[in-house]
Amino acid sequence: MPLDTAQTGPRPGRPTSHEARQRLEHARNSRLAQLRALDEGVQSTDAHLVSAQTEAIQRVLTEIDEAFARVDDGVYGTCQGCAKPVPAERLEILPYTRYCVACQGRATA
Repeated sequence: MPLDTAQTGPRPGRPTSHEARQRLEHARNSRLAQLRALDEGVQSTDAHLVSAQTEAIQRVLTEIDEAFARVDDGVYGTCQGCAKPVPAERLEILPYTRYCVACQGRATA
């Protein structure tokens, strides 16, 4: 089921693939800027904290790459838990999310 096509156009309330890519690019660029800032501000006393922050940012970058693949596969915005559409508001806040709120709660429980 494609995100949008020339024949059908975007589905109401769902981002187009172009909008999804823009949001994901913004999220990726923000995380890369955070990594650069961490690299520039490292002090030996903060090494453990910086390492943890770097790992967390790397995990999000991986999730962003996976979200780009979902856009390419035409399944972006579909919950991987229940197969229902992820609300547009959630995708706006977390453009790389794989789950709706209910399924995210079950996935992390």
